[in-house]
Amino acid sequence: MTASDTAFDHSVLGTREHISLGLDTFGDAPLEGAPGNHAATLREVVAEAVLADRVGVDYIGLGEHHRADYAISAPDVVLAAIAGQTERIRLGTGVTVLSSDDPIRVYERFATLDAVSNGRAEVQLGRGSFIESFGLFGLDLGDYDRLFAEKLDLFAALQDEEPVSWEGSIRTPLVDQPVYPTTAAGRLPAWIGVGGTPQSVVRAARYGMPLMLAVIGGSPAQFVPFADLYRRSLIEHAVPELPIGMHSPGHVAATDELAREQLYPHQAELVTRIGRERGWGPYSRIAFEQGASPQGALFVGSPETVAQKIAWAARTLGLSRFQLKYSIGSLPHEQRLESIRLYGTEVVPRVRELLATS
Repeated sequence: MTASDTAFDHSVLGTREHISLGLDTFGDAPLEGAPGNHAATLREVVAEAVLADRVGVDYIGLGEHHRADYAISAPDVVLAAIAGQTERIRLGTGVTVLSSDDPIRVYERFATLDAVSNGRAEVQLGRGSFIESFGLFGLDLGDYDRLFAEKLDLFAALQDEEPVSWEGSIRTPLVDQPVYPTTAAGRLPAWIGVGGTPQSVVRAARYGMPLMLAVIGGSPAQFVPFADLYRRSLIEHAVPELPIGMHSPGHVAATDELAREQLYPHQAELVTRIGRERGWGPYSRIAFEQGASPQGALFVGSPETVAQKIAWAARTLGLSRFQLKYSIGSLPHEQRLESIRLYGTEVVPRVRELLATS
């Protein structure tokens, strides 16, 4: 299947001329007191999104996980709560683990969110960086690639919002099956989240979906070949230019020194803990400083430092959107709120100023 509808106004997602600047969270929850702390964390996420809306942030993305250290397993439910308390911020995910969900139910849930939020919903689809959802929902990890490929194909067919006929190996065929509700715009915006595989980049272009690059290590500059491949693939599939976005972790505080000292212990604990699961060595201060350097993947510092770095990444990759993953480990709620406030009131306008003069 190839993209069949290129008439949708993708400018709502951001353009290279007017970049969309957003935030992401997984609902990072302190392991102390789990699972009781999940309820408090979810309420904090809602409050953080409401503040983001108030200070002018363009997008809030909630990442789906099924682990004790992340509270958000049902992003659409939390986003609906946020929708009722906000007016302008776009609402989406980062990412929805499509491999372990049903594409029809995903489309129905987010089309519903789109209606109750007056057209502000979108979804970012991916495989996720953890595998807990496969066993939880009775899926075989041996089907990892096939599940995502077929479910994405079905989801792409749903975007036309016409009766769907579809056949694959993971479910019974569909014949002229309508799916409701439909959206007012006639298409639910959907991105494909990519961690760094060329096949995923080409697939995003083939389906006519914007590309979201997860840049969590190394340098954003290392992803230039993927951005170039995506744009070439769009041309090969006769699809007009589409947005490219980027997701990276970070933290904003009044000064560079304060931002780094606030973030480092939580970043170190998080990466070291996940690293034990994956066979990595302990996270070091040297690794942190490398990530926080001008071309590293960690966007941490004063508003000016973070704005300069985002503007550099946007120019380097030709971004239409940047999403800062602002919640990291057990970073306190009060520090997250201040980071959001500074991001919306100082970083966002400064990035636009820098890009306007480049």
